[in-house]
Amino acid sequence: MITGKTQAWGLTVLRVVVGIVFLMHAYQKFFKFGPSGVFGLLTHLGIPLTGFFAVILMLVESVGGILLITGLATRIPAALLAIDMLVAIFTVHIKNGFFSPGVEFPLTLLAAVICLVLAGGGAASIERL
Repeated sequence: MITGKTQAWGLTVLRVVVGIVFLMHAYQKFFKFGPSGVFGLLTHLGIPLTGFFAVILMLVESVGGILLITGLATRIPAALLAIDMLVAIFTVHIKNGFFSPGVEFPLTLLAAVICLVLAGGGAASIERL
């Protein structure tokens, strides 16, 4: 039997794991590609205001990942990360079909962050303290 407590812990697991995934993607952008690499990618994709959106992307994934891991203000970073995934799906992944490198992974992340927007961060979060 699933109880509210069980569901809250399930959301916690989802929140922490998704937060780690986004934080690692931010790490990759900061330390593997570098800001100039992210800028170049967004330029190649035809994103306007490339410098501005490169900074926004890196901040949303890094700060958003940390906030999800800690469970602080879960719904706000989850909503911003949902926008991040929608942009990624429609500018990068959709042309590759469903399976990786297509929409499979970013669609899964989109579903996870939408779940967190709707249900909150679950148990064991700074929000609950």
